[in-house]
Amino acid sequence: MVRPTLLGRPAIRHALAVTVCVYASAAVFSLAAQVPQLRSMTDGVYSAAQAARGQQVYQVQCGECHGMAMEGTTGPPLVGDSFLSNWSGRPLANLIDKIEKTMPFNQPVSLSRQQAADLAAYILQAGKFPAGQAELTEATLAQVAFPTVRTLPAPAASGAATFLPPPEGNLAELMRAIAFPAANTIFNLQIRDPAAQPKKSPASSPFDYVEWGSSVYPGWLAVDQAAIAITETAPLFLTPGRRCQNGRPVPVDRADWKQYVAALVEVGKLAHQTSRARNYEAFVDISEKLNDACADCHKVYRDKGGTEGSGAIRCQ
Repeated sequence: MVRPTLLGRPAIRHALAVTVCVYASAAVFSLAAQVPQLRSMTDGVYSAAQAARGQQVYQVQCGECHGMAMEGTTGPPLVGDSFLSNWSGRPLANLIDKIEKTMPFNQPVSLSRQQAADLAAYILQAGKFPAGQAELTEATLAQVAFPTVRTLPAPAASGAATFLPPPEGNLAELMRAIAFPAANTIFNLQIRDPAAQPKKSPASSPFDYVEWGSSVYPGWLAVDQAAIAITETAPLFLTPGRRCQNGRPVPVDRADWKQYVAALVEVGKLAHQTSRARNYEAFVDISEKLNDACADCHKVYRDKGGTEGSGAIRCQ
């Protein structure tokens, strides 16, 4: 009868460590087997026939804005360093989503998912990424990402202005000119789906520029622009020398005022990101965030002493 060998404490610890490492390694290999491996754009992720179909769609739907050689005209280029830098490391599915949901610019959501994939294949071909044997499909999209491009920061422009120009309007006028209509465009998504709005046809006589202008960028385009307006113009509330309607200076140096402006910028960015994704359901939450960002500031600086921004104790 063979007697079992007794292990000392160091040996037991060593044996346990080996066992844990074996199980940990097995778990890692098991997880790796479950996670799809990303494919390189150079692996031939589309077929030449698919790119040819995409070329036909491109010539009819895209060339006028992006150029027949994808060099960019009224729309951005779809080849070259700027294009690759913009999409660096991002899933190819994001490009197809953008094509399907936002293109062509004047007729969004008029292309099918298959047409969007075919256009992506043609864009890859124009970018000198090689074709393969299989077509780009929904099943393979999650495995494909654009190459990561390292970009250097742009050099500062010589003599570039580092200050804001003197304000033209008071705070109430600036709010009414930009923030108020832009916020209402976003709030309106609580009751109206922009994708379901019919295109307006302004009366031809007498010609009304306001009616005509509202018909040029309808639906989601109006939401895109409202989100950009909020994001880009909120920092103007920090312009030195601006005054409230009652003549008091805007409290641009106060920490809470800066915090309110920063919160408005952040919700504007979120609204723009969500609008580009054409995610209508998410705008219920975004409308609440925008309302909170506005109300937090209004409670402190607006909702005192009168209507229409004219209260004597506003901006204190």
